Amino acid sequence: MRHKRWRALGWSLPLPLLSACGGGGLLATVGPDYQAEPLPPVTGWHEPQPGPVARSAHGGAAGDLIRWWERFNDPTLTRLLDAAERQSASLAEAKARVEQARANLAGADGALLPNLDASLAGKRSSASFGGEPFVWNQYSAGLQSSWEIDLFGGLARQQQAALGQLAAKSAAWHDARVTVAAETANAYLAYRYCLSQVQILQADRASRSESARLIEIAGDSGLRPAGDVALARAGAAEARSNVLQQQAQCERGVKGLAALTALDESELRGLLGTDAEQAAKLPEPPAFRIDAIPAGVLLQRPDIAAAERDVAEASANIGVQRAKQFPKLSLSGNITPTLQNINAAALMLAQTWAIGPTLSLPLFDAGKRAADVAVAEQQYLAAASRFRDKARTAVKEVEEALVRLNSAGLRLPEGRAAVDSYRANYRSLEALNQNGLSSLLDVETARRNLLSAELALKTLEQERVSAWIALYRAVGGGWTANAEAAAQSDVNASPDSLPIQQVSFNGGKS
Repeated sequence: MRHKRWRALGWSLPLPLLSACGGGGLLATVGPDYQAEPLPPVTGWHEPQPGPVARSAHGGAAGDLIRWWERFNDPTLTRLLDAAERQSASLAEAKARVEQARANLAGADGALLPNLDASLAGKRSSASFGGEPFVWNQYSAGLQSSWEIDLFGGLARQQQAALGQLAAKSAAWHDARVTVAAETANAYLAYRYCLSQVQILQADRASRSESARLIEIAGDSGLRPAGDVALARAGAAEARSNVLQQQAQCERGVKGLAALTALDESELRGLLGTDAEQAAKLPEPPAFRIDAIPAGVLLQRPDIAAAERDVAEASANIGVQRAKQFPKLSLSGNITPTLQNINAAALMLAQTWAIGPTLSLPLFDAGKRAADVAVAEQQYLAAASRFRDKARTAVKEVEEALVRLNSAGLRLPEGRAAVDSYRANYRSLEALNQNGLSSLLDVETARRNLLSAELALKTLEQERVSAWIALYRAVGGGWTANAEAAAQSDVNASPDSLPIQQVSFNGGKS
């Protein structure tokens, strides 16, 4: 009767223990409970935004910005972005970190439940006790199980830390995608900008070469002084040198794109096209406005989400270390039936089993456990500080991108007006010079002014596109923690990450 009671108790004991596995410790859950706090309210952005446009950055759908690159209507850019994403080492490393975090979470989940192992063994041995030796055969199959009861929530905190780590690494993977896309787009933009400069310099070279030819003819006829002929030749040589220098820079841009995308250079050149006029045209980015206040924009940034989850993980790790200062209870058991015989006699079955609890008490460790708790607390404070720093940096990056956009928008009309005026001045002086009413030095000065103005205008146009890319990157690149929006996006080779809960961030408190 007593044996039956103990057996009934043995079956009923795990039930309340299993029910405690999901939420916390059986007796208590030590360590701080992490809570994210909202950011301080901010009324809006300090810098003015671009003029009226058709839609906002969010447009009522958080996934809209994800397709932003496609609205460039540039198939070459889309192809380069896809190739760069497939070949990016940083993206591959980020994906590997996601898989590692997922494995850590599986281990943390498994630690809350009993583990079970099986074994099979066969053994043949010979022994002698002073007489005739005998042969002993043994065949056994065993089951072993152990289970740590989470008395004070250390395992539950470990699970929380693993969840935070997985969420952080998943967000970091998205951040790596945005970074790779922005880097590739900027490299492509720099190449197109370089080609546009080549076109301007080639037109300047052709103009100077023609002027030098005509002036040499006039000099041979005695109608131009030798100084004008020498100046014209020098200007033509300088123009040829400028073109060669700029073409070399464009070649370096091709090499850089090939390294980013891992495309064969001949294939890459085919994508970039042979039509110089079309290739030199800068892409037109789709405009958008940031209707959300700064705190709302931060919710879109995967690096901010990753930093906040790092804080949550650090908070949970305090509980993990603190639980090590408390007693630990574990259950273990095994059953091993064994078939055996001696000297080929009939097999006999022997059964052995054992089950029982083990309670370990931390008595003396020279302060190591307390030191580990102190380290975890400092790591939490450091993670919270990093998060706040990233939040400030995020707002700064958006503001800086808005400054660049506003400045480029204000300067572009002035730059176009300057080009028109310098062109009119150059043409006027050139006409006067052809009639002998102006010096060649004045014409060359006017030509240089026009060239500088044209290059400055092209730089402004490139700065405007670059600023749009920077703004897109600064507001999170269209990444969203919302699972529904993520399902609508094209995330090739996605690590199938867990949806990250969208919350208001301020580093949290423990």
